[in-house]
Amino acid sequence: MGRNKFDVDETLESKFNMGHLKRIIHYVKPYRLKMAITLLLMIIATSASLLGPYLIKDAIDIRIPGKDVLGLILLSCIFALTLLVIAICSKFRIQLVNDIGQSIIRDMRLDLFSHLQELPFSYYDSRPHGKIYVRVVNYVNTIGNLLSNGIMQVIIDILSLIFIIAIMLAIDVRLTLFCLMGIPALMIAVFIVKNKQRRAWQDVSDKSSNLNAYIHESISGIKITQSFVREDKNLDILNHLGQKYRNSWMVAVSSSFILGPVVDNISVLVTCLIYIAGVYWFAGGVTLGVLIAFINYTGRFWGPINNLSNFYNQIITSMAYLERIFETMDEKPIVDDLPGAYEMPSIKGKVEFKNVIFSYEKDGGIILNNVSFTASEGECIALVGPTGAGKTTIVNLISRFYDVGSGQVLIDGIDVRDVTLGSLRKRMGIMMQDTFIFSGTILDNIKYGKLNAAEQEVIEASKAVMAHGFISEMKDKYHTEVSERGSTLSTGQRQLISFARVLLADPNILILDEATSSVDTKTEMAIQEGMERLMKGRTTFVIAHRLSTIKNATRIMYIDNGNIVEQGTHDELLQRKGAYWRLYTEQYESFKLDFAAKDHAGNL
Repeated sequence: MGRNKFDVDETLESKFNMGHLKRIIHYVKPYRLKMAITLLLMIIATSASLLGPYLIKDAIDIRIPGKDVLGLILLSCIFALTLLVIAICSKFRIQLVNDIGQSIIRDMRLDLFSHLQELPFSYYDSRPHGKIYVRVVNYVNTIGNLLSNGIMQVIIDILSLIFIIAIMLAIDVRLTLFCLMGIPALMIAVFIVKNKQRRAWQDVSDKSSNLNAYIHESISGIKITQSFVREDKNLDILNHLGQKYRNSWMVAVSSSFILGPVVDNISVLVTCLIYIAGVYWFAGGVTLGVLIAFINYTGRFWGPINNLSNFYNQIITSMAYLERIFETMDEKPIVDDLPGAYEMPSIKGKVEFKNVIFSYEKDGGIILNNVSFTASEGECIALVGPTGAGKTTIVNLISRFYDVGSGQVLIDGIDVRDVTLGSLRKRMGIMMQDTFIFSGTILDNIKYGKLNAAEQEVIEASKAVMAHGFISEMKDKYHTEVSERGSTLSTGQRQLISFARVLLADPNILILDEATSSVDTKTEMAIQEGMERLMKGRTTFVIAHRLSTIKNATRIMYIDNGNIVEQGTHDELLQRKGAYWRLYTEQYESFKLDFAAKDHAGNL
């Protein structure tokens, strides 16, 4: 099967950046107090659990030989009390750990989502959205568990080791040295497998990302899939991606479980040596109680070691995800507020381009070549020309979705780079060709640009763009629930709702990028009257495919190869018989042929 864009893994630097660990501490600091309480509970529980073997030693070596029944009862009561303490501490520890973990997940996800909203369109155009989604949801969940439960557990395991070693040394130094003999072998095993594990879990991260990306796009495009009967082919692709994910998972799991058996084998070997040494030294002060207690402590010694090896596996797994998260957070916005940027004051809407040169890529072709023009307050500027000529680029620069390479874009004499992005865009109403309807009610969608708008304001805006009619015919009218992307609405209805959304925001500058491209001719003609009334007093830029919709524009600018080839009113440009005249004539002739064909079909 051929490769597709979801079957391409993203590459990261091969050497792990230790700076990531320092950055992650930032998310732990706000919960220092809760973590300290959790740690205290864990210390109390661990200390209580470590009393057990010592109580058994005391019972075997002293109480039972001395037939001290009262002493045995006392030891039993103390042992029962330790179990109660462990249970109570564990209950509250679990509650605190989950609270801390979910708080960290929330904070990290908010930071990541906030940053994603600042990234440029090009970031989303260059990668499948499913790969972004998996970082915000799945990867953050994994990291949150590591930071809360994982860190707490590793601290308590280290403390347990210290306590256990101290107790074992107090019981018998010689047997303690036998126990510690296995540590060097474990360190060698960790050194051997660590790089293999990290690469394996990075591969799992890649394959998981690919799988999620394909599933996300397949669900979004399900109508096209069913229309072209692509179900079997898509299933083959998913099976291929799923198999690669399975294979990478099995490799990663295999590498992760190497340390577990290594720890178990070392602990068994060490325990055997302790039994042999203990029996050999029975005459040298090693009693049966000492040996039983020591074997018990040896098991407890390798328990934290095993936990630490598992934590190591967890941190290796999580680091692969953490790298992806920070890779996204380190993605720099192309456009951001400059130092000293201030709020955009009230404006009238005069727009000026002064010798603007722009390219999307540093070494790419020039999209706008020394473009200059002035749009006066309240003027309607129509931009026409072939695809890729630079029409959309002009309106994107006004909204500062991109920064000019050289020259200036001014609004009322203010360079758009000198003000904050939020205040700039609040002065504008932008409607793109690709309309988007969010899940929720129609009312919520129209109020998206003006959350405090009254319902009557929404109705008035809808009436102005001819959306009120079809909305009123719906079961719940403006409170009708629509699904994600407005799949239950027609394309024209989605555009009319989006149009109402822009107009409700009452912008000083209105930008319509192919805003009526999917509205039928009858509806489009009805909209014109409302558009003219709503554009009055606003500076408007219209990019239109249908030239019939821009006849009444104050000025029409024909854009080609990044230059303004000609400009003027509709009648002026037709009289010149230049580029606009040729475009209009071609479209008019095409319309006549189409109309004639329909009329002929009707007569038949």
